[in-house]
Amino acid sequence: MRLPPSWHRRRAASPYAQPFVLPGSSPSAQGNPTQLPSSPCSPCWGSGRAPGHEKWGVSADGPTLQVAEPDLLKACAGADVLLFVVPHQFIGKVCEQLKGHVKKDAIGMSLIKGVDEGPDGLRLISDIIHEKLGIEMSVLMGANIANEVAEEKFCETTIGCKNAQYGQILKELMQTPNFRVTVVQEADTVEICGALKNIVAVAAGFCDGLGFGDNTKAAVIRLGLMEMIGFAKLFCKGPVTPSTFLESCGVADLITTCYGGRNRKVAEAFAKTGKSIEQLEKEMLNGQKLQGPQTSAELHRILKSKNMVEKFPLFTAVYQICYEGKPVTDVIKCLQNHPEHMQRGPAFPTGHYREARP
Repeated sequence: MRLPPSWHRRRAASPYAQPFVLPGSSPSAQGNPTQLPSSPCSPCWGSGRAPGHEKWGVSADGPTLQVAEPDLLKACAGADVLLFVVPHQFIGKVCEQLKGHVKKDAIGMSLIKGVDEGPDGLRLISDIIHEKLGIEMSVLMGANIANEVAEEKFCETTIGCKNAQYGQILKELMQTPNFRVTVVQEADTVEICGALKNIVAVAAGFCDGLGFGDNTKAAVIRLGLMEMIGFAKLFCKGPVTPSTFLESCGVADLITTCYGGRNRKVAEAFAKTGKSIEQLEKEMLNGQKLQGPQTSAELHRILKSKNMVEKFPLFTAVYQICYEGKPVTDVIKCLQNHPEHMQRGPAFPTGHYREARP
């Protein structure tokens, strides 16, 4: 596998657990037959040259190589930039292993789609990494279906970085002619978009499985986006502006995920077959995990603790269908009776999701 010349400067170590890949990095996401280690903390990819790279299907002809290193600490030793790309339920274990082994001035960037529950409600994955490792964190989210990125088909992405200087460094490291990067300062909003869009994609898959068309899916996307905005305004610590939702991390990623992502695909099969989410994961995803259902469960706990469940009916419907045995058809009832379609009373005086946060 030849790396794009513009990537040869990269000095990053990346914990991987699934084949989400940055352009030209992971051989597995391009259909390479080599089976990589399945530990939640490996394989890790670092830049450089090493004997035995043929084992991982990497060509020696490129300007540099991504070398597979199954040892997390070896892969991250001396790294200036660390990219975190693991299912969010494993991030605690990864950080515990890395604690005390990361440069104090290292920069971290999370590509992880998910949220956690904290004492004040929402707890972002980037915050967990920052708290455990003490490094400055940014996030990268966008309309980046893994196999298309690996094949260097053009796409855009968004980096959320509160430090302008670090944002430019990360953009220079990540950007290629076919992987265009925009940097925004609303890192929390960018990260929330990456997590919540998977819940909306599950709802879109339910509609596909029930035989509804593109008009219905468009409604799911619109109403899902409204709930994403409303949730961000309620729970983000920093500012939340509409322009961030117009970046690749927002509406673009939402559209892509609702048409092409694995959350949509498995949710469609769930509606058609009646099999459990766990069974379909094993049958369809080759070891990967869905983030949408689990994120809906974490979100439900947060909303329940704040007495806000009824204000996010689409998120709630996905949770109840996945975990409480409610019929899949409830997703259509949710769309039909969504607060956005009702006469706005005290709960939605000017449109709950449109109202600016104080």
